[in-house]
Amino acid sequence: MTEEAFDVVVVGSCMTDLVSQAPRLPKAGETIHGHKFFIGFGGKGANQCIQAARMGAKTAMVCKVGKDFFGENYIQNFKDNGVSTEFVGQTVDSATGAASIIVNDAGENAIVIVAGANLLLGGEDLRRALPALSRAKVMVCQLEVSPDTSLQALRLSHENNVKTIFNPAPAIPVLDPEFYRASDVFCCNESEAELLTGVAVASIEDAGRAGQELLRRGCSSVIITLGSRGCVVLSAQEPSSPSHHVPTKPVTTVDTTRKASDQPTSLQQKREQAENE
Repeated sequence: MTEEAFDVVVVGSCMTDLVSQAPRLPKAGETIHGHKFFIGFGGKGANQCIQAARMGAKTAMVCKVGKDFFGENYIQNFKDNGVSTEFVGQTVDSATGAASIIVNDAGENAIVIVAGANLLLGGEDLRRALPALSRAKVMVCQLEVSPDTSLQALRLSHENNVKTIFNPAPAIPVLDPEFYRASDVFCCNESEAELLTGVAVASIEDAGRAGQELLRRGCSSVIITLGSRGCVVLSAQEPSSPSHHVPTKPVTTVDTTRKASDQPTSLQQKREQAENE
């Protein structure tokens, strides 16, 4: 069992992305030709963990994958990115989570997600990871695993004075009130904020009002991301202060499903090597 103190521990999901690029999205029952296919590494939790590692943080991932080729490939990807895999579990009871993604030439997409082994991550896995969770500087979790598991991770971290960041995505309409109270940083996008608070978020000012509602529910601080408009930030330490708007630099969207690094997966590398032999 590890005695290491990590900067960031992420409790969350791993998804193998099976991505097809085509001129347009197919209609129901239609078969069309695509022009590119690749396999990538996805899942909100895994993406956040690897990005933290690439920014220099000492990271560990608490997750579950299948005892299959995609699972083995995912574990190797964590190792390749400097992420501790001590708390990455494997199961024979379900396949590694997968997302089938079609992207058209306009950058629009259609996605089908099968959570698979992600939904088997539970309390026993968290207890095994408690030495890392209790000593981390930051714990991050989301809702692509069982909500009960995410809430338990928040509780354990909070009890051990570990800073918690909760990303309520994909959002669910009714969230246990304890999620708000156990979140030092509650980070959501505008549609998630609207679903959770009932406040329509069409402007920066609307986001501020939704953020105030989230503070009233017990969050220590709130970040609402607004895509190209940046984000708004609110703190319970300054409840009467207006929200702070942080703008972002405009960019041209190419494809929101691609990751920060378009590196080939081990599977792709093996296929390319075979073709070159």
